[in-house]
Amino acid sequence: MIDGPMRAQFPDLVARAERERLSYRGFLAELLMSECEDRDRRRSERRIRAAGFPRQKWLSDFDYNANPNVVPAVVNNLATCEWVKKGEPLCLIGDSGTGKSHLLIGLGTAAAMAGCRVRYALAAKLVNELVVAADEKQLSKTIARYGRVDLLCTDELGYLELDRRGAEMLFQVLTEREEKNSVAIASNESFGGWTKTFTDPRLCAAIVDRLTFNGTIIETGTESYRLAQTKARTAKTNARSA
Repeated sequence: MIDGPMRAQFPDLVARAERERLSYRGFLAELLMSECEDRDRRRSERRIRAAGFPRQKWLSDFDYNANPNVVPAVVNNLATCEWVKKGEPLCLIGDSGTGKSHLLIGLGTAAAMAGCRVRYALAAKLVNELVVAADEKQLSKTIARYGRVDLLCTDELGYLELDRRGAEMLFQVLTEREEKNSVAIASNESFGGWTKTFTDPRLCAAIVDRLTFNGTIIETGTESYRLAQTKARTAKTNARSA
């Protein structure tokens, strides 16, 4: 008995088989291939949902014309996910509105579609979770859980100052993953400004070292293309009204 997605596609596949005069064996191969593709798609969707992305962002939608600082060839190379398989880090550095989160989520989504286990978290939320876990004597378990995923995407690193305890716990997560599983971060601060977030200079240097060793750094610049687009729309509206 045919059921599920295969059942929904069965009439179209039958019609195609009749048009192309497929043999029974050819028709069965098409049917099984369709089922396998559908299962792969559903697995990818589950991995994307499990990652916890706050919104959908696709690399194909990134506007390279709006931000010439980002080189398409570099992003396309990252989209192959070889860096994730090698456990290498990625740092996206730039001001708000320059596409850091878009690239972070887009690359995370590409990794999930490629079969990787991905987890997304805001830096402050991740640190808060670690602090709560420590208070409940669950820190080792929580760090191990974050250590198991193939790619940890940490957004908005640098927006808030972290106390020493929180910074040390984040460092433990990075150490757990070092040279084994990838970390991708998005930060509005250059590395020189990270002392505002990690106030201990030695700890700050150690964290920068772990996030850059054998990694890729993409600087998205300082000009917000979201702001530029808003200004352009406003100017167009004003011109129509004049």
